[in-house]
Formats: sequence, structure tokens, C-alpha cells
Amino acid sequence: MSCSHLFVTLQAQIDFRPMKKILTLLALVVVVTSCGEYNKVLKSSDYNYKFEYAKKAFEAGQYNQAATLLENVVTVFKGTDKAEESLYLLGLSYYENKDYLTAGTYFKNYYQHYPRGQYAELARYYAGYGYYLDSPDSQLDQTETRKAIEELQGFLDYFPTSDKVAIAQNCIFELQDKLVQKELENAQLYYNLGNYMGNNYESAVITAKNAIKEYPYSKYKEELEMLVLKARYREASESVDEKKEERFRTVIDEYYAFINDYPNSSHRKEADGIFKVANKFINGN
Repeated sequence: MSCSHLFVTLQAQIDFRPMKKILTLLALVVVVTSCGEYNKVLKSSDYNYKFEYAKKAFEAGQYNQAATLLENVVTVFKGTDKAEESLYLLGLSYYENKDYLTAGTYFKNYYQHYPRGQYAELARYYAGYGYYLDSPDSQLDQTETRKAIEELQGFLDYFPTSDKVAIAQNCIFELQDKLVQKELENAQLYYNLGNYMGNNYESAVITAKNAIKEYPYSKYKEELEMLVLKARYREASESVDEKKEERFRTVIDEYYAFINDYPNSSHRKEADGIFKVANKFINGN
């Protein structure tokens, strides 16, 4: 919240009860004093003064003020003993203000310039974790999700003994599952389209199998394999006669692959039903 907004908010709270009025007026005085000092610092040409004030603002939770001042000093401090700290603190200010995209840009800038720097481990971690927090629902574009996986994997590669390794690994698994969920939704969409304007069952199979291949340990693997079996079955059932036998044989192969991996699956009854139809077509029983 800006100084002016905070001032208006506090001013609106003033009423005629003596004690509350006194406390609110004191708060107004503090805000006005603080804003006046910040504006003075902002206009100052003393970059060390700005830097020290930015650190105090950060500690006080005034992340917007800290980021604005640090934006002023990072370029000036390049090549100095304050360069690392100012750049890292700038990224952290945006991170604490939940602007993870901007924070990630500065964190990446930091660890690329200072790969062995004092804050390199944290910069890599927060870059990835910020993108993780920014990762959207599976229905949306997953660019940020992939970026988060890339950054967190980089963190693990460079700092395999960090005390944040377990957190980073769990985040990666969660993000990967989100990508697989996206592919499962895409495969389901193809399945639902059926033979509309082409063989969408084949597209469903390809999408599902690619997801399984890329993420073999995903929690959605069983759902993907079952969707492959269902798509093969529908494809065979809706085929022209000359293709039915070959396709129902493929259904049987997919059935055995599925029950071999998931003998106690909650989908077992449905899978067995598909097998009976396919087997009857091939063997007549």
C-alpha cells in the first residue's frame, strides 16, 4: 500500500471517540513522517543512503519501497562490494511482494553473474520456488510450470546437499504431475471427439503414451493406461470390418499390459468387460 493510500485509510478511521482518535492521529503522524523520509531518500543522490534505507524498508516489510530504491542502486553498485547483496535483495523484495516473475529474472541475473556468490544457493532456490508458486492450473498454459521445473532442477544440480533439496524435489514431482494432468486432459478430449473429422482415438493413444514415456512415475499413469485401453477398444468397435480383427487384437494386448501393471485396479471390472468383447470377436468365446 502506498503512503497516500495508507494516509487516506487511516484518516477515514478517525471518529469522535477520544482514545481512538488520539491513536489514529499518532498513526497518521508516523505514516506522514515515514513517507516524508522515504521521498527524501528517493530523491537523494547518495546511493549508499538509498541502499541502507532499502534494507531497513525490507526488514519492515515495505517491499515496494525496498524494490524501488534497489532498482536505483543495482546498476551503480556493479563491480563494488555491494553489488551482490543489492541484486539479491532486489530479487527478494519482488519475491516477498509475490511478483515471482520479476523476482525470478533478478535471481537468475544474480546466479549467472555470481555462480559462486554468497547468495547463489538461495537465488537458485527462490527463482524455482517462485515459479512453482506462480504455476497455473492444469487447464492453462504451462510455460511457468516448465520454467519452475527447469529452475528447481538447476538448483538440485548445483546444490545437491542443500537443506532445501527435499522441498525442491517434492515441488518438481508436483509440477510434473500437473504437466501429466494437462496431457491426460488433452488425451481425454481426443477420446471424447472419437471419429469426428478423423481418428481422434489414435491421437488420444499417442498423447497418453507420450506422457507415460516422459513421466513414467506419475500418479496419473494408471489413468493414462486405462484411457489407452478404452481408446483402442472404441477405435476397434467403430472400425470398418476389414480393420476390426487387427484392432481388437491390439485391444487384447493393451488389456494384458494394463492388468499386468494394475491387477487390483479400480478399473478392473471395466477392463475385463472390454477384454470379453474383444476376445469374443477374435476367438468367438
